Amino acid sequence: MKKLLITGIRGVPASHGGFETFAENLAIYLVKQGWEVTVYCQESYETFTEVTESEWEGVKRIHIPVDGKGAKATVVFDYLSVKNALKQPGLVLTLGYNTAMFNLLFRWKGKKNLINMDGIEWKRDKWAWYERSWLYLNERLGCLVGHHLIADHPEIKNHLKTRVADEKITMIPYGARDVSAADSEKLVPYGVQPKSYALLIARPEPENSILEVVKAFSSQKRNHLLLVLGRYDASNPYHTEVLAAASDEVKFIGAVYDHATLDALRFFASLYVHGHTVGGTNPSLIEALGASQPVLAHNNKFNRWVAGNGAEYFSNVEECGAGFDHLLRNDLKLVEMSNSSRRRFNELFTWKAVLMQYEDILNKFC
Repeated sequence: MKKLLITGIRGVPASHGGFETFAENLAIYLVKQGWEVTVYCQESYETFTEVTESEWEGVKRIHIPVDGKGAKATVVFDYLSVKNALKQPGLVLTLGYNTAMFNLLFRWKGKKNLINMDGIEWKRDKWAWYERSWLYLNERLGCLVGHHLIADHPEIKNHLKTRVADEKITMIPYGARDVSAADSEKLVPYGVQPKSYALLIARPEPENSILEVVKAFSSQKRNHLLLVLGRYDASNPYHTEVLAAASDEVKFIGAVYDHATLDALRFFASLYVHGHTVGGTNPSLIEALGASQPVLAHNNKFNRWVAGNGAEYFSNVEECGAGFDHLLRNDLKLVEMSNSSRRRFNELFTWKAVLMQYEDILNKFC
């Protein structure tokens, strides 16, 4: 039986981010194909007092408790996961390079390890200089110690090619659920009707252009709503600036994790707004494509490859405002863009296609 160990995430089932969602889908898929899959799960001492094993959907989970929360706890967890994985049979898939220095142990022991290198994390504005230095160092180490690298976007592959040979890199994007229907009752708690709102889902950070989008939308009366998902803290200066810039047509509805609710919010939105300026294949963007959403996105090489020529793009507040002016008054254009999103999704981002590509590359190293 082929065996795979997945490290670098907080665990399954997914309850955090894109990597966890991907790991959940990949693990379940591979189990159905006859693989034995183990996923490392980060726990606190409040719930686990020692390393424990469990099974979920046929997936073996190894629960490792660590003290505290945040980045420091995650670093400790990653180290303990690597130490444990050294004792387990199987190929390793590491998701992310943030603690790639620990993967030197896999090389030392001759254990094969594939690394999904994620985005160019050290370029993100949110990190302090010492955090960027840590990430930059680990990116370089990940390129060297990984037996093979997986890039989630052609531009990420181009970046990695400045570090290692082309043949050491495979480009496979992320996938998303195909949402062709949804329950409109899920909208009731938010007081909105189908096609009466635009939608923005992103972490509230400057690099995601949330302030620019909110300013653009709030620059005039729209007779339309902008729903903004995410946690906003009044003690955070950037969050405060975003909240202050919003008109009464902007609604901040907090973080939403329930899949059925997210599906409904996406499916019934008139427009999806994507302000991310860095990264590779962003999960929230392909999830919008999977719900056939018209997309208004920040104009950069990452978003342009994902959303394709059928989306509309902006580079600043003025262009974003002009996009709202044009699109929210043009139902035919929105239908055209919706169809384009559907075609782009079916072409590249269905889970079936993505997971089959992963199984192919994993098979080469078993």
